[in-house]
Amino acid sequence: MSDFHFDHRQVQRSFSRAAATYEEHDVLQREVQQGLLERLEFFTETPERIVDVGAGTGRGTALLKKAYGKAQVVAIDLSLPMLRQAKSHSGWLKPFGRVCADAYALPVHDRSVDLLHSNLCFQWCEDLPRLFTECVRVVRPGGFFAFTTFGPDTLKELRQAWAESDGQPHVARFLDMHDIGDAMLSAGFKDPVLSVERYTLTYADPTGLMKDLKGLGATNADASRQRGLTGKGHYRRMLERYEALRVDGRVPATWEVVTAHAWGAPDGQARASAGGEVASFPIDKLRGSRRPRG
Repeated sequence: MSDFHFDHRQVQRSFSRAAATYEEHDVLQREVQQGLLERLEFFTETPERIVDVGAGTGRGTALLKKAYGKAQVVAIDLSLPMLRQAKSHSGWLKPFGRVCADAYALPVHDRSVDLLHSNLCFQWCEDLPRLFTECVRVVRPGGFFAFTTFGPDTLKELRQAWAESDGQPHVARFLDMHDIGDAMLSAGFKDPVLSVERYTLTYADPTGLMKDLKGLGATNADASRQRGLTGKGHYRRMLERYEALRVDGRVPATWEVVTAHAWGAPDGQARASAGGEVASFPIDKLRGSRRPRG
């Protein structure tokens, strides 16, 4: 589906290095998280098992535990240092589990999750068929899946400034809402609903944005990125190009956020797998089946 690939080891290293500074720069992540929590109003059941994928420092996980105090809530993240930071949000009154794992290989039983949640993580997973096949595997029939991710217009100003400076890929590429929706349907999710919203953060100068990106761990992890240090001349030209985009005394940074939700595949609905398609349903749904003799 995508014509680019991320260096997932670089993604892991960047977020691990940023674990201690992440919450000093996550104003956008917190704002988007509040909107995602509002989506949970569509899920009228009381979940017993909740998994937060790409939980980072656990702010969102703690909010899920607060909203569903009796549920088992588990934070999953690729970065162990992030999960160590998340311990500060897991109080003894409302604790949640923490597991270091990849979104492509969730350590969760099939169809065992009532609510699968992810805030601004899936943009680092460019293989959407693989990602959503894994997600649909773990969500129970009728369970709820809600997430946010970045769309292709994210950081368009920075991308333009770099393109005019040296033409090399310095900004991650992200997938379109329509590609995301198609992948959700293909994986087997029921009735997906998607929307797009754009946020604009402004800075006194472009270096403020660069500081935020580094503090968040959101550095360029495109596998085709140019290795080695960026020349000072190229960096200076990028800043000059970015300055030309100044509006009302501030430089803008656009973030395109895709928000989506859907329901788990019903019993018997085929889902994708490495060997073709698999249909799952309880054994008591098998009418006229015979027990083995002997």
